Amino acid sequence: MITAIDHDAPVVVRRDITIDAPLQRVWDLHTDVPAWPAWQSDITAARADGALVPGAVFHWSTFGLDIDSTVHVVEAPNRILWGGPAHGITGIHLWTFHEENGVVRVHTEESWDGDPIRADVEGMRAALNGSLGAWLDHLKKAAESA
Repeated sequence: MITAIDHDAPVVVRRDITIDAPLQRVWDLHTDVPAWPAWQSDITAARADGALVPGAVFHWSTFGLDIDSTVHVVEAPNRILWGGPAHGITGIHLWTFHEENGVVRVHTEESWDGDPIRADVEGMRAALNGSLGAWLDHLKKAAESA
């Protein structure tokens, strides 16, 4: 059972953002997988076959990559962990959401391992850092404008 990212992976990135919106709105946006392409320009397709519960699988496409992610942990509306293999990369992604003083602090951390990662650790770290930053920025914009 996976309960956290792989802290020993060659690439681990952590990012945070503060969102001026209700916690439930941020959580709902983030966990409505089929709606991702409506507010995230980097995601071209997304679908879930049911509720995001442990063991559920959802499918999404970003930067030309088709990804199948398995949900490992859900503690609504504060924590969700998903991951899986895609194109030789094993990614594990944790999101946490905490309301503090009327705003939501979103923390994300993701680990990547696999041959493509080990072939270019610094390049892959930079790519993941940029991707997570963009995701957080899109989430903030969508939640604050709703």
